Amino acid sequence: MMNPKLEVLTPTNCQIIFIDQQPQMAFGVQSIDRQTLKNNTVALAKAAKAFNIPTIITTVETEAFSGHTYPELLDVFPGKDILERSSMNSWDDQKVRDALATNGKKKVIVSGLWTEVCNNSFALCAMLEGGYEIYMVADASGGTSKEAHDHAMQRMIQAGVVPVTWQQVMLEWQRDWALKDTYDAVMAIVKEHSGAYGMGVDYAYTMVHKAPQRITGSHETLAPVHARK
Repeated sequence: MMNPKLEVLTPTNCQIIFIDQQPQMAFGVQSIDRQTLKNNTVALAKAAKAFNIPTIITTVETEAFSGHTYPELLDVFPGKDILERSSMNSWDDQKVRDALATNGKKKVIVSGLWTEVCNNSFALCAMLEGGYEIYMVADASGGTSKEAHDHAMQRMIQAGVVPVTWQQVMLEWQRDWALKDTYDAVMAIVKEHSGAYGMGVDYAYTMVHKAPQRITGSHETLAPVHARK
């Protein structure tokens, strides 16, 4: 029997869950720069929307402790229901189990906080009790220390979780640059969220292909004027 983990991720064979991407949870993250974490999470969400990936957003103790999900993440999915929980383990909430089942995809991509608690417990239980394959987005998740994140990732990997990164997931979905239906959306995400890669794309578009700059206003470049000696 073929190992299903040998299958690449495609827009039709997976779903995604964002677990507790909330400010109070992010305050405790020490394994990754928190602005980078937020950038990567929002980029992953935009990619999921571009490829019409079934998406779940779940939160824990919003009013009592964790605060509201990043507005930039929610704005990617306007009008989407948020699945609130009391348990640290999303698998313990029936709404979450029902949403996973309704989406009907056994490959589940996970981005969440904290790696060693909410991500770890959900991953292990979803695999054991639900028969799901878990793909943990390491750079769109964070732990309370580098050791906490790294050891949680190692524990999950040993249990069968597949480690991935957000850009890896997006480009695996794209697969072929000839697929023009999603090309522009992917390039827009790259230019906004992919750091040096995005800068390189902007440079190539404007300097090599002579495309207009990616700006909303107009700017006049004033020629050099040497100061009087």
